[in-house]
Amino acid sequence: MRSDKDNLIVNLTFDFAIEIIKCSKILQQSHDYALSNQLLRAGISIGANVREAQNAESKADFIHKMKIAAKEADEVEYYLSLIQHSEDLPTIDLPITQIQSIIKIISKIISSSKSKLMLYHFQITKSSFNDMLTIFKSLNLQIIKSTC
Repeated sequence: MRSDKDNLIVNLTFDFAIEIIKCSKILQQSHDYALSNQLLRAGISIGANVREAQNAESKADFIHKMKIAAKEADEVEYYLSLIQHSEDLPTIDLPITQIQSIIKIISKIISSSKSKLMLYHFQITKSSFNDMLTIFKSLNLQIIKSTC
């Protein structure tokens, strides 16, 4: 069973979603429904994808789900920047530093996971090669070295 209690990125994205809900409500009060809905959709999607990644079926699936979360986080950062620089929208306390931290953490998680996945594949390939060598030797077969 999954435990999210001590999972930093799960907790950060959940707290961030709460902040996005608050921002979205303020935008709706100013009748900016389109931007409010886009921000809300993308903002809560980050945490949903991070949480879904915790139940990934494989390391590759985990990386894929985290990449989706990263794309949503970039989209949210864009919307927050638009709101910040728009003169027609209400001045609100935007969670810009939070999204920047989330983007950095997700990026690091993806990078680290890719490295571990590559290392795992290399170990399997090396192991498989060694197994083949053992089989060939047991059958008294010779391996011809390629000049490629």
